[in-house]
Amino acid sequence: MGSAIPDLPILAEDDSMLSRKFGREIANYFSGSPLNRVSFLRTDYAFLRAAFAYPKASFLLMNDLSPLAKDPAHLAYVTRDAVVSMTGEEPFKESEQEQVKDFNSAVTRPVVLFLGINEKQPGFEFREYKGNPYFAVDVTPKGTIADSVKSITNIVRATGVDFIDGRRLMTLNAPEAAIYAEARALLDWNSRNPFCGGCGQPTMSINAGWKRVCPPSDLAVLGEDGAPKERADCATRHGVSNLSFPRTDPTVIMAIVSADGSKLLLGRNKRFPPGWYSTLAGFLEPGESIEEAVRRETWEEAGVTVGRVVIHSSQPWPFPANLMVGAIGQAVPNGETIHLGHDEELSDAKWYTMDEVREGIANGVSGLGDPAPAAYKEGNLRLPPQTAIANQLIQAVLNGYLGAVPKI
Repeated sequence: MGSAIPDLPILAEDDSMLSRKFGREIANYFSGSPLNRVSFLRTDYAFLRAAFAYPKASFLLMNDLSPLAKDPAHLAYVTRDAVVSMTGEEPFKESEQEQVKDFNSAVTRPVVLFLGINEKQPGFEFREYKGNPYFAVDVTPKGTIADSVKSITNIVRATGVDFIDGRRLMTLNAPEAAIYAEARALLDWNSRNPFCGGCGQPTMSINAGWKRVCPPSDLAVLGEDGAPKERADCATRHGVSNLSFPRTDPTVIMAIVSADGSKLLLGRNKRFPPGWYSTLAGFLEPGESIEEAVRRETWEEAGVTVGRVVIHSSQPWPFPANLMVGAIGQAVPNGETIHLGHDEELSDAKWYTMDEVREGIANGVSGLGDPAPAAYKEGNLRLPPQTAIANQLIQAVLNGYLGAVPKI
């Protein structure tokens, strides 16, 4: 039996000019976080020290990017007392400059990631900012912290919670899915960048997991005088460097309708189960607009020529750090012939009538690894679940997103 489909985040209704013209804003799964990230406070070490020391602060443990959870729908959090044996009592005691000066690549420092504050959970205050602090801590056993990490994970498992597979985690309730997405993407970025992209030397994590620096010296490498040996110069130490901050890879995903608006283009690859189709997608390339990427990817994958493109909504996709930019495009007259010979990514692509798509939405929606619903009839169309932006794009087309724009 397939997993229960979690609810999507719901944004507050408003009566703005934009909502009256374009309809209610769509929030996709992995967005809609309950946390205020207060990103400007990540460099304020007085704030980080106070937030970490707050007894009721919530800590999400992540083991090899798999979160601690009560069950597939709910994360489990621990308090500061559960992690200090690994992080130390004051991981934010030193300023950024002091941490860089004391860098020692032979010592493993666990990444303690500040996620934000939940303003609906009062108690903690720092100047005018109020709300319970949330952190994520990487407890993947490695280096000099391996033994203490094992001890911590054994203790928390004894309380009846455990880590759940985070490779394609799509079962969490909507608010916690957004918290998990933030934590997963940032911890994955930190783990993928132990060495500098500019010079290849070891880096260190600072600013509560949101920046990596290439220090000018390393206590693990001493000179003849016993002092840390100066490392080779690095471009990342001069000015603002994109190599020092987390990256997000934009991807376009598009529902393409026929020129007359009566059909929808869907494709599949070899790993999809029988009858399972989805919207087309692909990475946005350098020097390319979103609209151009939609047209290029549709033509390369399916041979269909697209004219007008409109952006519908977006979805964070933390596997590892994509932003899915959802769009709806329309094929040009005489440009609807499917041709799979340009790019071999798709094993098939078809035009489906709107009635066929409605049947698929009604009776054929399931997760990629889940069995077909009980009401599904063999041979009919199967489609992605509502947690996927592809589903939301398809439903937007079915619900008249391409209808006439109302007059104001």
